[in-house]
Amino acid sequence: MFIFGKKKRENILKIIYEKSKIKRYTTFFIGVLIVAISFNILILPNDIVYGISGVSVIFKRIFNTDPAMVIFVGSALLLILSFIFLGVEKTRNTVFGSLMYPLFVKLTSPLISYVDLGNPDPLILTVFGALLTGFGMGLIFKAGFTTGGTDILNEIVSKYFKISLGNSMFFTDGIIIFCGIFVFGWETVMYSLIALYIISVLTDKVVLGISQSKAFYIVTSKPEEVKDFILTNISHGVTIIDARGGFSNDKEKMLMCVIPTSMYFRLKEGINYLDSTAFFVVTDAYETSGGSIEY
Repeated sequence: MFIFGKKKRENILKIIYEKSKIKRYTTFFIGVLIVAISFNILILPNDIVYGISGVSVIFKRIFNTDPAMVIFVGSALLLILSFIFLGVEKTRNTVFGSLMYPLFVKLTSPLISYVDLGNPDPLILTVFGALLTGFGMGLIFKAGFTTGGTDILNEIVSKYFKISLGNSMFFTDGIIIFCGIFVFGWETVMYSLIALYIISVLTDKVVLGISQSKAFYIVTSKPEEVKDFILTNISHGVTIIDARGGFSNDKEKMLMCVIPTSMYFRLKEGINYLDSTAFFVVTDAYETSGGSIEY
């Protein structure tokens, strides 16, 4: 069986991320800018609570602290937890976004003095803020980045409590939203739940579809190399299926795996790098269980 060395696996990911580097970083910065503007103009003034941004909203109301500073400190603490519980590799992938998001929140905070939205219905502001935030987050994930924050906490909870990322997200964000009840009351919390749902749906829609997972069906002339890439770099299981070409009648091996939507870019580019002639189909996977591999 063909097994990549660690150095070669790292080189493949480096080549993938170096490809279209300017486009990826431009997409990332546009996404962070949109999320930061949405936070300062729509989310913060309406006390919408979710994720690490929600913690900053709560602290702003109670202690009148700078939201950008709260997000920065919270992200830094979560990066330390990520280093301890998730390892260096996963932490490295979240450092950039964790630093850029609070910076952009700080830089765009003066905009609230120049934007007068009048007195529209709070529900309209909530929906519009969630749409902007979801669109921006989708661009960030599509570029292969993340803003860290409670995403780190979600991964830690998922790993050590043996639950899915979706359930861990419900748990961590649920605690933050629950804390908002005591600060803002039930009405604002209900708006926060609406916003959280819209953000999650639109983020997935921008990345690819609306499901949380994608199923890959791959026919390649290099099945062992592609399989090893999935096992070692994506950390998800692979099923090998015996197949036969309809025209050639030749026997082939088809690989099938289900991965989180946020891993779509990495796997797609990895397949194209290893075998540019590979044929693969990607479909939405609405309910999955297991498949992750721990090293």
